Amino acid sequence: MNAKRTPVEVDGRKLSLSNLGKNLYPDFTKGEVIDYYARIAPVMLPHLKDRAATRIRWPDGVDGTKFFEKNAPSHTPDWVRTATIPTPGSSTGRDTLDFVVVDDLPTLVWCANLAALELHVPQWKVGPRDKVHNPDLIVFDLDPGAPATVVEACEVAHLLRDLLAEDGLESYPKTSGKKGLHLYVPIKEPANAERTSEYAKAAAQRLAEEHPRLVVAKMDKRLRKGKIFVDWSQNNPAKTTVAPYSLRAANRPSVSTPVTWDELGACESAADLTFSPAEMLDRVDEQGDLLEPLLEDRQPLP
Repeated sequence: MNAKRTPVEVDGRKLSLSNLGKNLYPDFTKGEVIDYYARIAPVMLPHLKDRAATRIRWPDGVDGTKFFEKNAPSHTPDWVRTATIPTPGSSTGRDTLDFVVVDDLPTLVWCANLAALELHVPQWKVGPRDKVHNPDLIVFDLDPGAPATVVEACEVAHLLRDLLAEDGLESYPKTSGKKGLHLYVPIKEPANAERTSEYAKAAAQRLAEEHPRLVVAKMDKRLRKGKIFVDWSQNNPAKTTVAPYSLRAANRPSVSTPVTWDELGACESAADLTFSPAEMLDRVDEQGDLLEPLLEDRQPLP
């Protein structure tokens, strides 16, 4: 069966979009996925720019098989920016991979057309000659262990915010788009990845010591029941976090959504912090990019 193709031009780049009517979620088509990414691009692209993207693709939709794609596929158009990055110990057996860098709208639309529902990026940027820079972000992933939910994660986010503020650091929250939260701290270079990772680990451990009934900072899954795991490990340079404004794969399309501290304080159930693509676009119209400080407010680590 031949894929139905629709030729389009995006910012001067010719693209051939396929199967726009195909459902990638039970009630959300590939055309709607592409439309969402095209419309959210003005606020999303600055958070993707200069970062090596890992694309998670669901060619047969969220009920089908997914695969992680780090390397640029052989059919990548020559106008898509790629960066050759060292990947020691990679399962591919290669020492480097050619990552796609989503710097512009045509590249974002091209990724969406490949059913890359989720885009994940590291806490560091890559320079024009593929030089990997030191991290400019620290991230904490607040992951509830059942029966704890995002409500408890909101409580822990406030505790972590206060702990970071003692070190003179301002932090900014977003939902993971699933059951947890992410807290970002924009930082100044020249803190290398080892230093940022050590700082994040020490902060998570301090929080767990101060609030042992609510917080766990160890990886052991058996310790997480009814607590919030403050995962600091995504500051390892080999790891990535779902990008702000990315869709997530679930029964319904949800979005990793920047939120306000007031919203976290008022959260009474998971539904309060679950946002659809349409709601996300409305929020941006009203509030702009709540994570804009990540792009400019660089703070020194203590």
